[in-house]
Amino acid sequence: MTDRLRMTTVGSFPKPDELRRSRTLVARDRLDPKELERLEREATTYWIRAQEEMGLDVLVDGEMYRGDMVTYFSEHMEGFQISGLVRSYGNRYYRKPVAVAPVGRRSSVTVDWWRYSQGLTSKPVKGMVTGPYTMADWSFNEHYSTREEFVMAMAEMVHEEVADLERAGAKYIQIDEPAVSTRPQEMELAAKALGVVTKGITATTITHICYGDFVVVFDQLLRLPVDVLDLEAANSDYQLLELFRKHKTDKSLSLGVTDVHTHHIETLEEVKAGVLRGMELFPPERLYISPDCGLKTRTTDEALAKMQVMADAVHEVKAEQGLT
Repeated sequence: MTDRLRMTTVGSFPKPDELRRSRTLVARDRLDPKELERLEREATTYWIRAQEEMGLDVLVDGEMYRGDMVTYFSEHMEGFQISGLVRSYGNRYYRKPVAVAPVGRRSSVTVDWWRYSQGLTSKPVKGMVTGPYTMADWSFNEHYSTREEFVMAMAEMVHEEVADLERAGAKYIQIDEPAVSTRPQEMELAAKALGVVTKGITATTITHICYGDFVVVFDQLLRLPVDVLDLEAANSDYQLLELFRKHKTDKSLSLGVTDVHTHHIETLEEVKAGVLRGMELFPPERLYISPDCGLKTRTTDEALAKMQVMADAVHEVKAEQGLT
């Protein structure tokens, strides 16, 4: 794997219809959970192979075994109950967790799936966890006396999961914190919790935060205790890069160059232009190229097309810049 202008994705991919139907049947006790797991493994293998064929450098498992990114972890933890459906955005819903007792892990939540995915490829596969701030913000709290106490308890739990992933061999670990984009006034709390999560971790740490107005907290964003900031850019016409132009950083950037909230498939020239804009500010060894966010809301054909044009653009830029 070259260490310059590396390609990756944010995490999630579309799930096959059969898998989604099977998950519903398992919830209704009408299907053996082992059959669901077989389908999850089959879909995971498909997406690992797709990423390899496109030449991506740092792969993801596609999250075929997860429903919602918060509910999934809560269902595998102590101290939570799961409530009814609440709207997350648009016409999408999730079952909101409720903290009713001290939170903690029964055992590792993602390590077995990471091992399975990593066993399919010689390329590094990211460990993927939902961050403590987002876990707390997207849950109801009926146990902890303060919001900060809840967030910091989640931070200790997420740290344990990250440490387990590192011990298992994960070289890249992503901590997703999308809730920070809606509450930038709590960036200090989110940063404090993230510091607990990454303390003592030597793997490359990444945090993904998307679709936020970070102008007033950009200095704090740059001080987040991770190695790589994974941020959307295509959706906002790369306005975020202007903030990096004014605020220098030694961190690496994972730059979103395809908009996951549109059916439109970007042209090769559009994506190449975005990559080159990123290269104006970041040396290729500190610049990763990815979609803006997870691709789970796209169709399979759209997700593949958006990744393929990204890969084609990066391959061309690397050839033109002598980076191959």
